[in-house]
Amino acid sequence: MQTTELDPTLSQTLDAAGKAGLKLVIGNKNYSSWSMRPWVAMKAFGIPFEEVRIGLDRPDTGSRIAQYSLAGRVPVLIDGETSVWDSLAICEYLAEQFPDKAWWPRDVASRAMARSMCAEMHSGFTGLRSAMWMNIRANFPGKGRTTEAQADIGRISEIWETCLTRSGPHRFLFGDFSIVDAYFAPVVMRFRTYGVALAPALQAYVNRVIAHPAVAQWMREAEAEGERFEKYDVYPD
Repeated sequence: MQTTELDPTLSQTLDAAGKAGLKLVIGNKNYSSWSMRPWVAMKAFGIPFEEVRIGLDRPDTGSRIAQYSLAGRVPVLIDGETSVWDSLAICEYLAEQFPDKAWWPRDVASRAMARSMCAEMHSGFTGLRSAMWMNIRANFPGKGRTTEAQADIGRISEIWETCLTRSGPHRFLFGDFSIVDAYFAPVVMRFRTYGVALAPALQAYVNRVIAHPAVAQWMREAEAEGERFEKYDVYPD
């Protein structure tokens, strides 16, 4: 887990965060898939936090993020003088801090499977990421169907089918909403934007994720953002 004690140059900046509680630093909601994951998880489990949104691709983006993270990336969770700067590490940290909540499946085997799925999502599916970037406001049906992206769609479908067969047709991947559902929420956004055709059971899961209050709130706020970036808003022919 990527946690560290902040160096003295950052400690003073973040003193207020420790007094006020948890602070989550994120990027634009319309485009920042990594930011979406811990934000949705925290909202889903009712964890109060202060949101700091930093617009990406601006002249001051790097300097603003540097106030909170030496890694220079979002998301970042600030808890007093502790900084956690990776989306999966943030979720694991929160699961340790709030053990009464079912962040992960309670069953050992299911929990191992869920963690493996998040790790695969975290480090893989580069074909999907490259060809189908997240843009919640956009509508790019049929775009991004590279060979690599199609292979990733197939693998994700396989994962979801395996989980939903076990958990039930009207539930989330491991029954109740958990970190793994929050982790796949940006994939759901991509499938929606790019009009990916799915089997009925998988499409029903996509619909359940979209309807979840935490995901729905993120989507509403993404729609309300004013920033527009042509390189993400226009899909090249």
